[in-house]
Amino acid sequence: MTNLFTSTAAASQAQPATAPATGVGRAVLQLTGIEKVYQTRTIETVALNHVNLTINQGEFVSVMGPSGCGKSTLLSIMGLLDEPTSGTLELDGRPVQSYSDKELARLRNHKIGFVFQSYHLINDLSVLDNVELPLLYRSGVSGRQRRQRAYAALEKVGLGARTSHFPSQLSGGQRQRVAIARALAGEPEIILADEPTGNLDSVMGEEIMDLLLTLNREQGTTIVMVTHDEQQALKTQRLIRFFDGSQVS
Repeated sequence: MTNLFTSTAAASQAQPATAPATGVGRAVLQLTGIEKVYQTRTIETVALNHVNLTINQGEFVSVMGPSGCGKSTLLSIMGLLDEPTSGTLELDGRPVQSYSDKELARLRNHKIGFVFQSYHLINDLSVLDNVELPLLYRSGVSGRQRRQRAYAALEKVGLGARTSHFPSQLSGGQRQRVAIARALAGEPEIILADEPTGNLDSVMGEEIMDLLLTLNREQGTTIVMVTHDEQQALKTQRLIRFFDGSQVS
């Protein structure tokens, strides 16, 4: 089984971390005129202001900007967790507004993997059970297949020997690798990562970033990553900056 965590060092010697992934192709996410407005009785807050953005298959794109500029809202809309106030989001060329709620839930479960800053692991479940959990909602996947996929994903991130541990027994970097394995177990086409190195020290942050770069380079996984770390962002193929809800570069 390929261990992406272990293979990172060898890959970084063979080519620079900034090397583009091969196979960048069709648009997988197309945002046109996306606006998101939150409104109360007295205040209207524009989180996203007429965003036009294309994410292509196989790209690794980073999104930067000050706190409150709309970065996380952008990921939520891309991940089908939230709806824009106006504008169109297309997934694989089809407007998501044309999907039923059931179809949207299936798309989230099959096509998109999420990695969060705070890991979102369940402390009472083992590492293996945490990784296996999203697959419980996959129809047609047997218990044996779920376990095999979870094992394989943990092997890929270098945690094959930690399957019976609990999150509290792991370091921050290891917990984030579990979160990445959980996303990988679903074999998503797209990974959306919201500050995946934000809670880690510089060494652990580098390890997680190298893992994501290796996933993109070796498996062609499309990744959109929100980050405050300029150094990490510059390692990706494309850097997009936001300010006050608008894309400025």
